[in-house]
Amino acid sequence: MTEKQNTITTRALNFFSRRPILFSRFFAKTLAAIVNLLRITKTSKTIHLNIEICLPQLDQNIREHITHTAIRNELQSYMEFFSIWGSTNIKNISRIRHIEGEHFFHEALAAQKGLVLIAPHFGTWEIMNAWFAQYTQMTILYKPIKNTEADEFVRSARSREQAHLVPTDESGVRQIFKALKQGGTTVILPDHTPQVGGEMVNYFDIPLASSSLSSKLIQKTKARTLLIYAIRNESADFDMFIEPIDERIYEGTAIEGTQVIHATIEHLIERYPEHYHWSYKRFKANPALDGIYNMPHLDAMKKIESVRAASS
Repeated sequence: MTEKQNTITTRALNFFSRRPILFSRFFAKTLAAIVNLLRITKTSKTIHLNIEICLPQLDQNIREHITHTAIRNELQSYMEFFSIWGSTNIKNISRIRHIEGEHFFHEALAAQKGLVLIAPHFGTWEIMNAWFAQYTQMTILYKPIKNTEADEFVRSARSREQAHLVPTDESGVRQIFKALKQGGTTVILPDHTPQVGGEMVNYFDIPLASSSLSSKLIQKTKARTLLIYAIRNESADFDMFIEPIDERIYEGTAIEGTQVIHATIEHLIERYPEHYHWSYKRFKANPALDGIYNMPHLDAMKKIESVRAASS
């Protein structure tokens, strides 16, 4: 065994990827209990702030409950990823106990116009890849992980699903366009802040720099579009949901299409707030809010309300 294989990263990846998924969940819930009890991590503070920004209409006690549950769910999802990456496609497919809206997917494939699957940072999205790979070739943007060993591990897992991973640059986007034109499928996580540029589009009534890639792909290729997400259930498996997106996504400008996607994510969050991954610092994607995650909570909320009022 090489020195590289003996590193802590490799051993940790191999250990957790070979554990039963219930072990991964138990480990995550234990860690979440500590985080929720001590409330000293920056990530927990970020989650708390994001939830108040997006759901100010809720009672504070309800937001506190959502915060605690969301921290536990997000940590479980990340630990589940290891078990999913370390399992066979057959095993992962068997973990999906129920699929709601499966007919939307098969109808979209039958149209042979290409398919864009919109998968927000919600639930345990990695469990869905193996199921979709049964029916369609997926071309997916992939940003390499900085840690070489972790990157090799994830790439190996994705290659089992026969996904064509393309770089997050113009060449990768061109390959996705070509795949959609040929009736292929892509999966996009749309709730990232673009590294460079982006259009200012409202998200929970806050203008944020946003990528319009998804709407451009949809409008230029006329590919069908579906929202997908997966949530763990009481039987230690997952339920998967496939839903149509507002038909306005196919019309208008790229910015208007992006607004439709944002509205879709907002509605999903309002239905299941405890399953969204709240740790991403999305709201600093507005010049007036760049430092809110380093401010005292009340000062950050005053900034938010000022920007929200100006936008409305």
